[in-house]
Amino acid sequence: MKSWWMLMTDVDTALELRDVPLPEPGPGQLRVRVQAASLNRGEFVLGHGLHGKAGSWKAVGGEAAGVVDALGAGVQGWQLGDRAMGRCAGGFSEYALLDTAEAMAVPAALSWDEAASIPLAYMVAFDMLVLQGRLQAGEWMLINGVSSGVGVAALQLGKALGARVIGTSGSADKLAMLQAQGLDVALHTRAPDFAAQVLEATGQQGASLVINTVGGSVFAESLRAMAFEGRLATVGYVDNVLHADLDLGALHAKRLTVFGVSNKLRSKAQRSAAVPRFLAEVLPLFANGRLRPHIDRCYPFDQLPEAKARMEAGEHVGKIVLGAPA
Repeated sequence: MKSWWMLMTDVDTALELRDVPLPEPGPGQLRVRVQAASLNRGEFVLGHGLHGKAGSWKAVGGEAAGVVDALGAGVQGWQLGDRAMGRCAGGFSEYALLDTAEAMAVPAALSWDEAASIPLAYMVAFDMLVLQGRLQAGEWMLINGVSSGVGVAALQLGKALGARVIGTSGSADKLAMLQAQGLDVALHTRAPDFAAQVLEATGQQGASLVINTVGGSVFAESLRAMAFEGRLATVGYVDNVLHADLDLGALHAKRLTVFGVSNKLRSKAQRSAAVPRFLAEVLPLFANGRLRPHIDRCYPFDQLPEAKARMEAGEHVGKIVLGAPA
């Protein structure tokens, strides 16, 4: 079968389309014929640590959707021909394996491209906003780098939860597009200069939850923008700034909480623990149309390098999707 692989070095990446054997599902796994898979910046950006050791090759594609065509031993509740989506390893392939503990049935209302945009980005958003962020209706949330795939997912989920959302971006056009999706306050900036505007927008209260998709360059400013007993989630560092000053006085006096969001070191059991709540609380919002993934662009299967280049250039809003092989 056709499968995209990537070599990561300390300074660059290389993609290669290979012919590899068809994977066989193990116990508790589904094999799907992939219909669409979406890109995630953390898999490609240097320093994120999601790509394995420097100098090693790996199959790429962290989330995919497709038609179940084989069942591993002990699998129950799934049938051949079912529509499934989930996190995976090697989603940019003709076939991929999904663990049933993380696999989800695709709601009938969703296209393949939309389904492929949910399992990782929206599960991360659910982790940030609900499981760790404890976001409540009426609270203010700040998203730095709101136009990314995870940023847009957080915006949409935050609005569904009843929060008021502030977003930063270096593109006025992207902000205007996201205001149409419910962004309450748009701050046109890439610089760490937004705290005063956040405080003004929130009546000097500050943001109860901050989602930092940018990195260390905006960390200190994010702390200054936080409310009393605010929470800050660090989910990316596209600026490649991995260290930042921490104002211990503010952390102490304002009773702040700072946490990371990553699946890098989590076990399968830890990753799958949140799936039942996601299925109960979030997936119905996709089924009834209240949530809809924002697809930036869909690329043919053989154009992964072009799709990756668009993502790395920061030209997208929402998710970039790779189609199935012809």
